[in-house]
Amino acid sequence: MTAPRHYTPLFFADEALALAAGHRPCAFCRREAWRDFQRAWVTATGLSQRAPEIDKALHRARLDRDRRPATHIADCASLPDHSFIRTTKAPGRLEGAAFLPLTARGYAPALPRPEGPVTVLTPLPLLQVLRAGYHPALTRDQDRASWPDSRG
Repeated sequence: MTAPRHYTPLFFADEALALAAGHRPCAFCRREAWRDFQRAWVTATGLSQRAPEIDKALHRARLDRDRRPATHIADCASLPDHSFIRTTKAPGRLEGAAFLPLTARGYAPALPRPEGPVTVLTPLPLLQVLRAGYHPALTRDQDRASWPDSRG
């Protein structure tokens, strides 16, 4: 655990996955993305754009009462692009009419977007930020080959 107001070294395969885990862009190393996120945050939530307040709100949103990752059920058609969901096949990212399952080696080939209710992994305030127009940095197809192999 890091001390408050200090850098926390967290790294994800892409930003959509970081959002699904309840995290925001780094204000130091990704300054432009941070500013875009702040604008979308204020538009979506009406809350403060200050990092400490955003971090507190995200922390509350990412855990349930039992301190497990919070999830909820929603109609898949209502979810914005880059939301993460869990299906019986795998967790993955929504993009247009596609569902991109996440594997240890990156995103698998696209499947059709599920229909009906799904388990949503992206916390509610971050779904609002995506709806407000925030565009996360995504893993490009050519980057997949560099992901670690799940065989260790």
